[in-house]
Amino acid sequence: MKKNAFSLSLPFLAPALFALAWVVFSQRVANQVILPGMDQVAKLLAHPTHDLISMGSLTGNVLVSLTRVAIGYTVAAVIAIPLGIVMGYYATVFRFFNGFLNLFRPIPPLAWVPLVMAWFGVSSLATLTGVEMGQLFVTLNNITFAMLFIIAIGAFFPILTATIHGVRHVSPTLIDSARVLGASEAQVFTRVLVPAAMPAIITGMRIGLGIAWMCLVSAEMLPGSLSGIGYMITHAFTLAATDIVIAGMVSIGVVGALMDMIFHRIEKKKFSWQRQSNP
Repeated sequence: MKKNAFSLSLPFLAPALFALAWVVFSQRVANQVILPGMDQVAKLLAHPTHDLISMGSLTGNVLVSLTRVAIGYTVAAVIAIPLGIVMGYYATVFRFFNGFLNLFRPIPPLAWVPLVMAWFGVSSLATLTGVEMGQLFVTLNNITFAMLFIIAIGAFFPILTATIHGVRHVSPTLIDSARVLGASEAQVFTRVLVPAAMPAIITGMRIGLGIAWMCLVSAEMLPGSLSGIGYMITHAFTLAATDIVIAGMVSIGVVGALMDMIFHRIEKKKFSWQRQSNP
């Protein structure tokens, strides 16, 4: 009984110790700029819809950031998954692209910022659609191509690498059996290759989403950004509002953890058969 109680309480021990250390150090430091009290940050998190020093609310900025991540991440996945499947299946295509793509793989997303600003400036979806006024303009103008590029390039390579790995490790016996049974090349792709490689693809998408979310803060520091959780953190830092900085960081952590949990649930529910089939 005691062992079960300890096992159940174990995941809560680290957060409890962290909270205790925060309270102790904030009281000893006694400087809100260096380390605000946990109660100050908790008050901000308890009222996420309240405006914060003319920067909008936590909820509003998180929603703007989520929109940017969703668009940039979707662009990365739409390009990386088909390319990864083709590179994993056809050795000639792999040799053609792999060396070239490996030149760009080590480049951090932040290193692209000067070039991206030269390419896109502050152009946004509002520029592309021609919308010039109203709430729709405000929404679209917040989503600049430079931000989307930084987010997409961060997510692209993890998804691509995992997709190639998943396809190349599909058992040839499955593919040969499908062909013997009369499956066309398209059916081999859609009914054998992709489903068998999907656990690895989902893992790559999960990693790519985490990196895209991390790149978001850097993307929102670019010129033209007037909203988003990264912008809020940067602006709050210039005003020495450390409690808002920490509240923004907590928001990023919570949203990122929830997104990762969703992918984990999908992987566990839909592809548990893959783990059971492997010794």
